Amino acid sequence: MKTFNTTAVCIPTKHYMVDLTERVAEIKKLVDSGKYFTINRARQYGKTTTLIALEQYLSDEYDVISIDFQDITGADYIDENEFVKGLAGVLCDAKDSMDISLPDEYYELLKALSVQKNAVKLNDIFRIFDKLCKDTDRPIVWIMDEVDTATNNQVFLDFLGKLRSGYLKKEKNPRYKTFQSVILAGVTDVKHLKSRIRGEEDSKENSPWNIAADFNVDMSLSETGIKGMLDEYEKDHHTGMNTGEMAKLIREYTNGYPFLVSRICELLDTEIGKKIDNLTDRWTRTGLDEAIKNILSEDNTLFQSLTGKLNNLPELKASLRSILMEGTKLTWNPDQRDIVLMRMFGFIRNENNSVKIDNRIFETRLYNLFISEEEMKNSVFFREGDLAKNIFVENGKLNVRLILEHFVDTYHQIYGSLQEKFKEKDGREQFLLYVKPIINGTGNYYIEAQTRDQKRTDIIIDYLGQQYIIELKIWHGERYNESGEKQISDYLDYFGLSTGYMLSFNFNKNKETGLKQVHIGDKLLYEATV
Repeated sequence: MKTFNTTAVCIPTKHYMVDLTERVAEIKKLVDSGKYFTINRARQYGKTTTLIALEQYLSDEYDVISIDFQDITGADYIDENEFVKGLAGVLCDAKDSMDISLPDEYYELLKALSVQKNAVKLNDIFRIFDKLCKDTDRPIVWIMDEVDTATNNQVFLDFLGKLRSGYLKKEKNPRYKTFQSVILAGVTDVKHLKSRIRGEEDSKENSPWNIAADFNVDMSLSETGIKGMLDEYEKDHHTGMNTGEMAKLIREYTNGYPFLVSRICELLDTEIGKKIDNLTDRWTRTGLDEAIKNILSEDNTLFQSLTGKLNNLPELKASLRSILMEGTKLTWNPDQRDIVLMRMFGFIRNENNSVKIDNRIFETRLYNLFISEEEMKNSVFFREGDLAKNIFVENGKLNVRLILEHFVDTYHQIYGSLQEKFKEKDGREQFLLYVKPIINGTGNYYIEAQTRDQKRTDIIIDYLGQQYIIELKIWHGERYNESGEKQISDYLDYFGLSTGYMLSFNFNKNKETGLKQVHIGDKLLYEATV
């Protein structure tokens, strides 16, 4: 029986996975055109799984050489001599393990090069490559995975420079035989390597990989693809789930991030069964909520990688905090270093030329991180929410009206007449600090990206299968308030809800504070003002 997989490579015969045929067909178009390119995506984004599928897809028309740069050790980057011998040895090892098809003549040449007592150069191994490409009947495609392990080494740049030279010779002279296509895969955008390694006085305008074609193939998992995977699971397990609905929900939470999609399904198939034994009930929104809670609390390898980046690059952490906690709007700028790095590591995406956090799970995980940092400062709002949490749940449902009432009281107790000390951006942060201990361990929350800005934020809470929508906003007059009421009413329609909540931060001296009910058509709004 197949399983869902979140470690190493997904194998179609062993694991439930999205059909990659359409994706590799798109990549093959670049190969057919003789392009050299880089597949750079964040950690655990399905790069290696895609490369294995691509290798099989190309094998009918091309000879494929595929190596993993993790097999080249740190000592091999000491100088050109060690690198060439190390690379030759890795190619021979791939031949020995039947991973690549390498003619015996060239295997012997590479073997001899790898043990050569005298110093060798890049030109020596590239002469072998040139001869191999000239003598073989079929074009050769070279795939190199995990190139991040090499990117901090000057000798690797020189290696790329030789590949670039061969590409340019091929473009100038069609009779010149070299690799049909070269594909590098990793997190790092190789086009930026020159500036990372060379000092300012030695920098060159041209990157050794500036011949690379743009790689615009969508590597995320589509709703249709996720449904196909769930359909296959359903044939084996007969859960009775609505695969289309589940695929839509999973896509909404993950934005198709491959690891997150597989992890949700893996948890639903295994761990969630300890809480929801019935398969039919498990593969529903209720089961999904449980899986999301697990993911947000676990210390998995993906989050370890992301947290490591934030610890090593505090400026990125500050940028993400500004986007989430302060509602800062950033225009997409591919020349801005922080934006480039945040995209490369998978934190953000480009949506309509604006910076957006890549997916809801990342967003909530980051919110939890920033809120936890405030908890460590002994936040009064968190403490008050924690102390009162038991009164806010009635018959398994949240009493959001009561939460708003108590938050308003807490706010006035803390700030009183000192409201000038309260910054507008603090409203979102303090309310989340208050709510977090109330729903912690039982419910989830996320911030609706479409409405997150300095003026308005919609918080969606999922609690035991029930959704609650709370609009947070800064008071900008009665007309703006009426517009906000209409917006949240429309939003309730989208979620199929009849009751919504609004929390306004009003800094006028003659304001009316407290909580009131407002009826808009058939919708009931509870509006709280502080």
